[in-house]
Amino acid sequence: MKKNQHSLNFLFSLALAFGKYFFFIGFLLSPLQVFSQGGPDSYKLNAEGIVQKIPDSFKETVDSLFTKAPETFVGIHSVLRNKRTDTILMRYVERLAAEKKYAAGQSYALNELGRTYRNKSLYSQSIALHQRALDIAETADNLEFRVSSLNNLGVVYHRISSVRTAMDYNQKALELAETVKNPSDGLKRSINVSLNRIGNLYQTLKQYDLAIVQFRKSLKLEAELGNKLGQAVNYQNIGECQELQGNLQEALKNYETSLSFNEQINSDMGRVICNTSISQVYIKLGQSTKAVPKLEKSLQLAKTLGDGFLIAPAEVNLGWAQMLTGNYDEAEKSMLGGLKTAEKLNLEEYMSKASHLLSELFKKRGEYEKALDYKDKAQQIDEKILEESTVRYVNDIIFRYDSEKKSSEIEKLVKQNEITQLKLRKNRTTLIIGGIALALLAGIFYILYRQFQLNNEKKLLTLEQSMLRSQMNPHFLFNSLNSIKLYIINNEKKNAVYYLNKFSKLVRKILEASSLKEIPLAEELETVELYMNIENIRFSNEIDFNIMIDDNIDVHTIKIPSLILQPFLENALWHGLSSKEGSKKIDLRVSKQDSNFIQISITDNGVGRDASEKIKESKVLKRKSVGIDITKERLANFSRDYQNSFNVDIVDLYDDNSKPAGTKVILYIPTI
Repeated sequence: MKKNQHSLNFLFSLALAFGKYFFFIGFLLSPLQVFSQGGPDSYKLNAEGIVQKIPDSFKETVDSLFTKAPETFVGIHSVLRNKRTDTILMRYVERLAAEKKYAAGQSYALNELGRTYRNKSLYSQSIALHQRALDIAETADNLEFRVSSLNNLGVVYHRISSVRTAMDYNQKALELAETVKNPSDGLKRSINVSLNRIGNLYQTLKQYDLAIVQFRKSLKLEAELGNKLGQAVNYQNIGECQELQGNLQEALKNYETSLSFNEQINSDMGRVICNTSISQVYIKLGQSTKAVPKLEKSLQLAKTLGDGFLIAPAEVNLGWAQMLTGNYDEAEKSMLGGLKTAEKLNLEEYMSKASHLLSELFKKRGEYEKALDYKDKAQQIDEKILEESTVRYVNDIIFRYDSEKKSSEIEKLVKQNEITQLKLRKNRTTLIIGGIALALLAGIFYILYRQFQLNNEKKLLTLEQSMLRSQMNPHFLFNSLNSIKLYIINNEKKNAVYYLNKFSKLVRKILEASSLKEIPLAEELETVELYMNIENIRFSNEIDFNIMIDDNIDVHTIKIPSLILQPFLENALWHGLSSKEGSKKIDLRVSKQDSNFIQISITDNGVGRDASEKIKESKVLKRKSVGIDITKERLANFSRDYQNSFNVDIVDLYDDNSKPAGTKVILYIPTI
């Protein structure tokens, strides 16, 4: 069996060698490699045959990089990442690196060229480039680029549905990477790629729970590295597994999270993949009309990218949605286009899906002969996909990987077990004492953990109590009641009743909100409007307070922490307006410039912060604004729940003569 396996490996290596040889012979004859008469260092022909000059700035960047000659992926990628998809520039880097015998730079450039060709569905060229990168890394004994090249080969073979070969490469990459005790960031990224591939294998085997475990493990590592692309990929993979399990709502959340990361890194490929997946869930949820425009946009972008791996799913799903909306002609056109693309790239999953959908479409039209033909075709593809030998081989790969990874550990455990058995036979009391010690240790850890939890709960409770005290401080209560009392003394019954009602409503709202972690924005705005009405009594109703809300804001659906705006309004009143002569104005505006945040600005036309500090220093009785610090701490806790951050900006305003004209506080609060 081993002999046959070695023979197969030899034949496969020989085939790759010949393929690589013929590929590079053809490549040298292509227009991309033809230099102009101006010299190889300055000009190259691009794919359209137009002479393209290598920019002097890029040549200087490459010369500087080669002088430092970093040996890690991160060291090179941090310099060249913005140019890595430009094949002309990457070929310049590869050729110059070869001349200077800089193996790491040459391997990096070849792998990036291979990635670019892979994303354009030029798989044979991509394989040859990655294989050459691997050969160079092995010769230079650069483990990081060996692992990176192996993983890239695995990705390409996975694209062409060659699961066996893909797993061989990804398994070897992971085994190599795990031999390093303290891996670099670049090696950690390669480990994450390998974990993803193993997760994809479990997914192929329909072991979705096991696949999700691998993806979550990789997601955690990617988050530690701050790699948004890796996080996007893992959220997408988790969503796919949940969708296949029938957990559509959770799948939709993960697809949308993946899309959010792809938007942040401006990845068109990620946008196509995520929007196609989101649309597929819409179809399954019976929302086909919602899916059609999203799929049309994704298909257009996929065709612009020229990646058949993206085009086929978009076309097939678009045909599916069009069929469900009754647009049979367009559905047939889309399905046939998707089938043709899938057949060209041997994407069996979408060949099967397109054939099943075409069978259903022709059945709806009453064209039963065509429906039967496509049904037979779909079944033949399904049988090929489910071939028992492939599944058995993949299971063997998983078993072999787990066995080889743990073999050395098992041998150590066997020896340790023999020693332990000898000790147990001599003195069983040792085991009993050890058990008691472990139980005590577990008890101590549990007590410490509970103490930690109680301290956290106490901290949160103290924070909420401090917040309530800042909102309901005695000065505010007594001053408000005294103001209302003056109306009663002056026999202004109507005003007294009006403001007493508002005061009681404000107190009730503050008490109700203090027991809630978050409330609708509409409730918060109503509370601060009541607060300003009460405080305005003491300013003889001189304050012009306005609330402005942008049209794209639904204040009833947006949630914010309860009672966070009052401290900022109080600051504006007592530090900005209380010492100001003339008109007094406060504007509160709610807007949304980013899908993840709302922006709340509070603008006053007061004396400004510098003047306020001077006035404050001259006063015997100084007001200390503890509410602002408490509010910031509460905003920090709220933001952590959304896996996001908040921000508070305070801007000093000046008039045309550079004199203080007030203060503007801007809060950026995360939303769902």
